Amino acid sequence: MTLQTLRDTLLTVTDKVYHFEANAEDEKYIVWAEDGQADTVWADGKLQQQATTGTIDYFTKEEFDENFDRIQKALSEADISFGLNSIQYEDDTSLIHYEWVWEIG
Repeated sequence: MTLQTLRDTLLTVTDKVYHFEANAEDEKYIVWAEDGQADTVWADGKLQQQATTGTIDYFTKEEFDENFDRIQKALSEADISFGLNSIQYEDDTSLIHYEWVWEIG
């Protein structure tokens, strides 16, 4: 599994998918980013396998936005490990902000 697989999976939900930061979107967009290393497998002093972790952030003004479920379904169908980390209301932008933590390896 690669980072491109994650990106392509998110693109099945919407074409407004950005890596690290959005391009001044006002609502209904996804920002994803990798942020670290998870599990690793070492053998004979060499890295054999490495998992990567990161976040997916979805921003919307729509209450009960169907893309929430579509994101989770797409990740599940792509066999990408994830967990819903937080749901927040952003006062300064009036956006609902969903955040998932993912891991691929």
